[in-house]
Amino acid sequence: MPPKEVAERASVGLELRRSMPKSKRCCTPVGIRRAVQLSNRQPMSIDTVRRMVSYFERHEVDKKGKRWGIDSKGYQAWLLWGDDIGWEWAQQVIEDVEAGSLAA
Repeated sequence: MPPKEVAERASVGLELRRSMPKSKRCCTPVGIRRAVQLSNRQPMSIDTVRRMVSYFERHEVDKKGKRWGIDSKGYQAWLLWGDDIGWEWAQQVIEDVEAGSLAA
């Protein structure tokens, strides 16, 4: 289950996205679904957590974009996936699974 801090960041992302004109909103249906899942602190499968890690690895480059930290589509998406704290949490879950200290 996602930690409270991750849920809060996803909620911030959802609110930011809602505040933007449609032409400036980010995300695929998968990203929006992930944000809802995180913000509601719904249990997540290990496969889903692995997809989170994969998302963050692919999109870290977005941090170099204009308007990062303000309202860029990349920033909105990063928040929807749980922000940096979501990445840290997802990585820790996978590390724990691989070390055998958390059931897959």
